Amino acid sequence: MRMLVALGVAGLALLTASGVLRAAATIPDWAYAIPQPPPAGNPPPAAPVDTSAKQVPGSPLTFTRQQISDGFGPADWFPGDHPVMPQIVAHGKRPDVRACGLCHYPNGKGRQENAAVAGLPVSYFVQTMNDFKDGLRKSAEPRKTNTNLMIAYAKAMTAEEIKETAEYFGAMTWTPWIRVVETNTVPRMISRGGIWVPVEGGEKEPIGVRIVETPEYPERTEILRDPRAGFIAYAPVGSVKKGEALAKTCGACHGADLRGLGPVPGIAGRSPSYLTRQMYDMQAGARRGEWAELMKPVVANLSNDDLVNIAAYVSSLLPTAATSAPQR
Repeated sequence: MRMLVALGVAGLALLTASGVLRAAATIPDWAYAIPQPPPAGNPPPAAPVDTSAKQVPGSPLTFTRQQISDGFGPADWFPGDHPVMPQIVAHGKRPDVRACGLCHYPNGKGRQENAAVAGLPVSYFVQTMNDFKDGLRKSAEPRKTNTNLMIAYAKAMTAEEIKETAEYFGAMTWTPWIRVVETNTVPRMISRGGIWVPVEGGEKEPIGVRIVETPEYPERTEILRDPRAGFIAYAPVGSVKKGEALAKTCGACHGADLRGLGPVPGIAGRSPSYLTRQMYDMQAGARRGEWAELMKPVVANLSNDDLVNIAAYVSSLLPTAATSAPQR
């Protein structure tokens, strides 16, 4: 396995030497989606508490908004879509660890502001949590609050809780969740909690050097936390093809079609925002640890264009041999 990783590093090192890869990136703000602070002055009055029963398509269950966002027992809209959740996934551990299923969903699909954890190798998941715990994995953007929360959660979880969480999410296959669309213009967006959602009015703007990842159905994602409502990723025209050329050696590490190889995770079809954050975090030295050290030579000279192109290509790939589109 180390030999395969070394081959992947050597392959991209050759690209670097040939001048295909350019100067190192500046922080890709679009991937971190940090919300703008509220305007100075008196805060707006609090909205009335919504206690009405909510539903999502395909589920016979109903929950209130308070139940949906309960950090120690969030709504599970589709219990039949996943194995029985361990206690730490379903309910967390008061007062220090919120339920894993709240942010990452019971099916491990996650959202653009966090990580998709379904289908990760158990050993990789455990190593990641230990890296959080040992101060080896942080965010290059200090305002990325959920990364700071993950550090605190990892420190509060026992080795057995980490292992059973890793085994639970690792038992599920990663399936299509994100639809990549190349375009020159995108709807104007605002970040709410790290999720890009369109502003009212339907205005459009040039896409520039970024990927705009947004829910297919904003309310179902942002408010209802529907684990069957996927994402659309708008990418610059031509980025997928350019990314294919840049990523051609990645299969030595991440396996055929980038679907994983042994303890190395599959990256095909995963969030372009997440993939870009990880590449930049490693480039900036915020993410360290065993696997990150092996990736450092690969990402060292990636430019902002490179990050966009690689993420667009990798996210456009089918994560399995299935040909179905993301659920929505």
